[in-house]
Amino acid sequence: MSENEIQVKIRNMSFEDIPKIVELQKASFPHMAIEGMIWKPQSLKNHIRVFPEGQFCAESDGNIVGSASSLIVKLEPEYKEHTWMEICGGPEFKNHNPKGDSLYGADVSTHPDYRRFGIATKLYDARRNLCIRLNLRRIIAGGRLFNYCEFPNITPDEYVKKVLTGQISEPVLLFQIKNEFKFIKILPNYLKDGRSLNYATFIEWKNPEYK
Repeated sequence: MSENEIQVKIRNMSFEDIPKIVELQKASFPHMAIEGMIWKPQSLKNHIRVFPEGQFCAESDGNIVGSASSLIVKLEPEYKEHTWMEICGGPEFKNHNPKGDSLYGADVSTHPDYRRFGIATKLYDARRNLCIRLNLRRIIAGGRLFNYCEFPNITPDEYVKKVLTGQISEPVLLFQIKNEFKFIKILPNYLKDGRSLNYATFIEWKNPEYK
């Protein structure tokens, strides 16, 4: 099955989607689900309440096959080191700031059976369009170093350098670079995640239409 053989609609989440998104999270992040690090229904409800425009899902044949959760933040200084909990204000998005200048990508998930069909790219496009429409300065996020656990003898910075020079295959960061994001720096203790050993990349996309 190719990307052209499936019909995918990107739309904003509704409260009715929440049970399906919880199941999507379990399928997308099995290791993190074991650690309890996936969305709970109450958190998703709060995301929709505080910032409905920033919550997206991908639907195919009535199934939710992808999702993206976002909030608006203001970082001072602009590349301040942070953890996922600190910048989001916890899973409830308590730090959502309508007067901020940056769209923060808190999460993107794609069902394993629907990967390599361009769904994550469509979700990234939806975020970019929202950033432009709201005249926000940029999109920022913390990205998992998905294969870092397999390279215990190098630092996270060395790992990223080898990824960017093609010496290591890294599905998350390479996808983000392909989608016009720039690697800024490493964020330690970002999120409890066995695969990335709790490290993440600080990534940024600047809105070319920002006024």
